[in-house]
Amino acid sequence: MRTITYLEAVREAMQQEMRQNEDVFILGEDIGLYGGAFGVTRGMIEEFGPERVRNTPISESGIAGAAVGSALTGMRPILELQFSDFITIAMDQMVNQAAKLRYMYGGKGNVPMVLRTPSGSGTGAAAQHSQSLEAWMTHIPGLKVVQPSTAYDAKGLLKAAMDDPNPVVFYEHKLLYGTKADVPEDLYSIPLGVADVKREGTDVTIVATAVMVHKALEAAKELDKEGIQVEIIDPRTLVPLDEETIVKSVAKTGRLVVVHEAVKRGGYGGEIASMIAESEAFDYLDAPIKRLGGVSAPIPYNPELEKLAVPQVPDIINAVKETLNRA
Repeated sequence: MRTITYLEAVREAMQQEMRQNEDVFILGEDIGLYGGAFGVTRGMIEEFGPERVRNTPISESGIAGAAVGSALTGMRPILELQFSDFITIAMDQMVNQAAKLRYMYGGKGNVPMVLRTPSGSGTGAAAQHSQSLEAWMTHIPGLKVVQPSTAYDAKGLLKAAMDDPNPVVFYEHKLLYGTKADVPEDLYSIPLGVADVKREGTDVTIVATAVMVHKALEAAKELDKEGIQVEIIDPRTLVPLDEETIVKSVAKTGRLVVVHEAVKRGGYGGEIASMIAESEAFDYLDAPIKRLGGVSAPIPYNPELEKLAVPQVPDIINAVKETLNRA
């Protein structure tokens, strides 16, 4: 174990996998000498060369299409989109090609590709570079969706994604790149579809994703001072979803708050709330399920307005208290 950043953990997972599997290569805009929009691939072209760290034209549809085609021929591409917003330009390739081809070929053709992309707000990147669109991808059968919140999870989940025979969309929140955690030097895998209990508690369950896991942990510390014990569940992967861990937690605490940065309307929190409403945990609920998400507006450029557009620690604290009738 040593302490490294989330960014370093992602890079290390790719480096170690590429050293042991020559079928793995990376493609994307400015990922070579420039090192990618956030520096994740910095130094990799020097080690692996331009054949395996391939700069591409500014065409997300072309990048995704090349990844699909190469995956079908036995390669294992990792494509990087500079911002998750740009997946909108690659939707046909991801939704109608990558997600469908294994099914359409009767299992005779796999599409083992990983789409890595930075998501979320908090960097002043404004409306076209700050969205959280993961719920779109979870709606598509054939795609797996991963959202790590720590450096440890990022490395292990990326290894699992690279090994998967299906296309995986791997979201890396921009504000998490600089966060640090203890991470093993060796390459390891965290199975997709296994949630993590980031904090145990007895009064309220919070299910949070990406950067909201950290905000929920901050809120839990403050609530602890008032004698409120919060349990925090990080799904880590949205597809497949570890329903069992969430149901077990809610049945224990009797209350649920779901927090994500994406716009509340149509966000993945609604899926988690519906899943609990249809499960045996529903009978244990002592209060209505509370959802927290972004406001229904484009992410502002102004830093203060940007903060107001997505849930913050005080919002999580208030939501927990409301479920306990302590607001």
